[in-house]
Amino acid sequence: MQIPFDNRYVALGEDFFARSTPTPVRKPGLIRFNDALAGELGMATDHDSASAADIFSGNTLPEGAEPLAMVYAGHQFGHFNPQLGDGRAILLGEISGADGARYDIHLKGSGPTRYSRTGDGRSALGPVLREYLVSEAMQQLNVPTTRALAAVTTGEAVVRERLLPGGVITRVASSFIRVGSFQYFAARGDYAAVKQLADYVIEKSYPPLADNEKPYAGLLEAVVQRQAALIAQWMQLGFIHGVMNTDNMSIAGETIDYGPCAFMDAYQHDQVFSSIDHHGRYAYNQQPSIGLWNLSRLAETLLPLLDENPQAAVQVAHEVLEPYAGRYESHWLAGMREKCGLTACSHDMDGDDKNLIEDLLNVMADNRADFTLTFYFLSHLSGQPSEQDDDLRDLFDDSAQIDAWLEQWRRRLGLEVQGDAARQAAMQSVNPVYIPRNHQVEAAIRAAEDEGDFSVFHELHAVLQKPFVRQTGKDRYMLAPEPEEVVEYTFCGT
Repeated sequence: MQIPFDNRYVALGEDFFARSTPTPVRKPGLIRFNDALAGELGMATDHDSASAADIFSGNTLPEGAEPLAMVYAGHQFGHFNPQLGDGRAILLGEISGADGARYDIHLKGSGPTRYSRTGDGRSALGPVLREYLVSEAMQQLNVPTTRALAAVTTGEAVVRERLLPGGVITRVASSFIRVGSFQYFAARGDYAAVKQLADYVIEKSYPPLADNEKPYAGLLEAVVQRQAALIAQWMQLGFIHGVMNTDNMSIAGETIDYGPCAFMDAYQHDQVFSSIDHHGRYAYNQQPSIGLWNLSRLAETLLPLLDENPQAAVQVAHEVLEPYAGRYESHWLAGMREKCGLTACSHDMDGDDKNLIEDLLNVMADNRADFTLTFYFLSHLSGQPSEQDDDLRDLFDDSAQIDAWLEQWRRRLGLEVQGDAARQAAMQSVNPVYIPRNHQVEAAIRAAEDEGDFSVFHELHAVLQKPFVRQTGKDRYMLAPEPEEVVEYTFCGT
């Protein structure tokens, strides 16, 4: 398999990484290869499954690869760890895609590195399947994300709470540099390295900033903008990242590190799924504020680059960070208006529309209505009450509450100029019918881990590739879980 590597991170020097070779596995087997993504990357896709399994398990290094483990630090649940790094991941190298942009190719679960901290550097099969399913679903939901290029079995067991089959996932991102990457060097007072890293990020991820009079303030502002937009999209889909540590926050504004992540079924403002988030730091409704907290940590690392005068540097950082809340709310409100079919709007209507949307969320929370189905069924309703209202009403224990809200919503629709058909089509283009529901992902994992059956994984993956289109015979994938199917907790997988 030919991979056109174009490695530049390695040129930063060995202060930024530890050279690491994947540890071979006993019997690699290809679960899935993402031919479409490979084509986008300019990779040849005429491969056989055995050679692909060898490459994407780490058993064979493709020509041009320069494998390394990236070093970084990070705040984990608010506590700073000065050295983390890729403990079970290896950057094979960078590639120039067919679109001219550069991407990183990353093995996860490929064995120990210098930064494994006594861990085995491996991944169980379950987290590999979860990340493949959820990251590729996010791509189809139009959310910036790392991608899944390949998933393989290793033919070996890993030790967690019990013995589990092992796997390796190959991830692709526009960058795997994190807020924690900057924190690592700033914590050591190595601002020459901070500048070197910032220059690399600008050159790779934000090239227009290269000619900016103040490129580092521009970098901070660009990251703020991308994160505000990204987290707004998470909120609009009921997605909970689960572990928003600074080492899990991409400098490129992509969703990264799908560990204990989950999509909500029954709506709850402060929903938590992560088994390690005992105090709800990364709950659904905390994600916007945690985004700002993480961005503030990034700003701290860049202060010496923002201005030679420390007080002036702080002022620059403050001026860049201060608009975050407004930008986030603007993105959130715009997206939620689209979900509710409210296109005829002006600044004077912001408060009224926000109240209308928040009223719906409160009614959903009171009734524990399904997040995805509420908006999906809403997108099929006309401007006048009809029998179709019953599909939505059935999600609510107290139908009087949703009836009262629908009356307000329809009154607001009276300001719209487009007809029902156009509005419904627009709403259905942003309100998915299928998401990677926790119980369905768990079913795919159980079939694979317990029975060696990957058919459940493949069928779920296929459905998730067309999330906005109701597919014949696939209604079970749109349904909320039965009480016995509810997944209470999701796990990191380390």
